[in-house]
Amino acid sequence: MNKQLTVRVTLALAVTVLLTLTGCRSHLSDQPAKPSPSVMEQPAAGDAFRVQRPQLFPLAVVETRPLPTVLTLPGIVVPDVNRTVHVYSLAAGRVMEVKTELGRYVEKGQPLLLIHSPDLSAEINVYLKAQADEQLSHEALVRAQELYSHGAISLKDLQQADDAEHKSQADLTTATQQLRILGADLHHLSPLIEVKAPISGTIVEQNISPGEAVKSVDNSPALFTIADLSRVWVLSNVYENDLGKVHLDDLAEVRFNAYPDRVFRGRVDNISRVLDPSTRTAAVRIVLDNPRGMLRPQMFATVKIVSRKLVSRMVVPSSSLFQLHDQYWVFVPTGPGLFERRQVQAGITAPGGYQEILSGLEPGEKVVANSLQFAQTVEAEK
Repeated sequence: MNKQLTVRVTLALAVTVLLTLTGCRSHLSDQPAKPSPSVMEQPAAGDAFRVQRPQLFPLAVVETRPLPTVLTLPGIVVPDVNRTVHVYSLAAGRVMEVKTELGRYVEKGQPLLLIHSPDLSAEINVYLKAQADEQLSHEALVRAQELYSHGAISLKDLQQADDAEHKSQADLTTATQQLRILGADLHHLSPLIEVKAPISGTIVEQNISPGEAVKSVDNSPALFTIADLSRVWVLSNVYENDLGKVHLDDLAEVRFNAYPDRVFRGRVDNISRVLDPSTRTAAVRIVLDNPRGMLRPQMFATVKIVSRKLVSRMVVPSSSLFQLHDQYWVFVPTGPGLFERRQVQAGITAPGGYQEILSGLEPGEKVVANSLQFAQTVEAEK
């Protein structure tokens, strides 16, 4: 009997202890949890995050605004053809001396090369003969006039002398003009022709060397090409699908690898009306001032053409974008405390601190207004 009583007391005590422990646990679980900081938890879904206090991160709405169309194209610098002159020699011969070279700047009238020309020698002989004939006919006319005044010759003889004088003068004038065309110096007749620069500029092409033969103008390349590079052209090719986005007088921003921190600004001066059949592109020309000669022919350029025509496009605050692995991303709310990291394609920078969105979002969607703060805070408080 005593033994049974002892067992009952022991069981009662055990039950009491268990009830006490259970009550304690129940009491602890009823206590309010201490507020914890915002923590981003990474669930099984790859780019989705759960945030305990989403109110800490304001949202921005994807808007639509009228923005210009921007085309980014490769380009190349070429001389302005209206300021470019090809230098030829009208007389054939052999080059005795070249007095300049490719890339040099020359002044107008500066000698470029010296040519020994048999053609010029022949023209000099014609000129000297015409000069002698004119002198003889002039003396004959003077004598005829004197004789006619004394009645020694008839009027017909005087007229014949006058006609001979006019013909000899015409021959001399023709011979003189021919020498000047060939570049001869009438005061120092010589078979050597000094070819001079017709304009001031830079030698951008040279096709002659000392000792080479100079042929006639027909079917022969220019001896030199001189370009005034104080103004140059930048040519870009626009695909036919994008031609509707480019207009005359559109603003163009041009950058060069040689000057990465500088932007050259010009305007679309011409759009070719002919397509290249092999590339299906049309040439677009931008004119740039080049007073210091910084831009050189054949330089490669990156051309950004900003169209004057405005088109409605999606924009978000620039702060809502962050860059990761050379891609742009935003955080989009998908439910209570849930956010999705979504990749987007960014366009041009819009006024007022906004960024154009080409794809990845829809108008009216919401994004985290400050994605960098969102990412940094969440990462720090993990």
